[in-house]
Amino acid sequence: MAPRVLVTGAGGFIGRWSVPPLLAAGYEVHAVLRPGAPAPAQLEGARVHRADLLDPGSHQALCAAARPTHLLHFAWIATPGLYWHSPANREWLAASLALLDAFAAAGGRRAVMAGSCAEYDWARVEVCHEDRSPLADSAARPLPAYTASKLALHRSLEAFGLAHGITTAWGRIFLQYGPHEHPDRLVSSAIVNLLQGHDAPATHGRQVRSFLHAADVGAAFAALLGSGAGGAVNIGSSDAITIGALLEKIAGRIGGPGAVRLGARAAPPGEPAVLLPDTARLEREIGWRPRHTLDSGLADTIAWWRGPRSDP
Repeated sequence: MAPRVLVTGAGGFIGRWSVPPLLAAGYEVHAVLRPGAPAPAQLEGARVHRADLLDPGSHQALCAAARPTHLLHFAWIATPGLYWHSPANREWLAASLALLDAFAAAGGRRAVMAGSCAEYDWARVEVCHEDRSPLADSAARPLPAYTASKLALHRSLEAFGLAHGITTAWGRIFLQYGPHEHPDRLVSSAIVNLLQGHDAPATHGRQVRSFLHAADVGAAFAALLGSGAGGAVNIGSSDAITIGALLEKIAGRIGGPGAVRLGARAAPPGEPAVLLPDTARLEREIGWRPRHTLDSGLADTIAWWRGPRSDP
């Protein structure tokens, strides 16, 4: 019998991209969408379930219907400008723990959940290793609700797995881009402005980062789910680039009258000069490599923004 995986947030920017590689790997995929949300094209071949995961009664009903052996949990608040300090983070923490309870009660065997590079102490590290300098080990100070909730869920996931005989892993997502990204985020905002012939305002652009196409992020999570790896695993690219160079790449591909305006915006307070993932576990232990280079991924993303976008 094929393993059955319950994918939450399957209509989201990253979750949708996990479904095709899961199907290709032989999983019976049960994709969870919000009530009324349109089903993305990437979900073709999956069994779609509608549920509000913040409803306490939804978790047992979902697990009873899908009978999942595996869980891939992406659903969370991610609205730019809101998610960092929103009280909804605590609601999602509680909902995630309730889902984990229902999954275990239904006989689930392996759970993988999405974390964030925000769990690292950006003031202390530049290249983030999974076993070094998480904020939970830093000097006590107030943390954004998003960071605090993700840290709490990771600790709870590991403890729950040990107590219930479920293998677990935690994918810490670094910076991503691609089709269906929110238009207020860095890459998509620059593309939209430049395609419309407008300038793309930016900060000084000297920040060093790495970017992974959303389809590769989803595929990396599918590979993590299918592996025996446990604990935290960075999900990101090993290729570093400055923000300014990234934006100039985008402008060079688009052409037109618009230009990148470095220095037009102030950098956020406390923004690190360098923020990169160590991807050794992802590459060596799991054996995963991205399909897209940065150039091919940007070309794909620009083409999507240029073309008709009837798919949600």
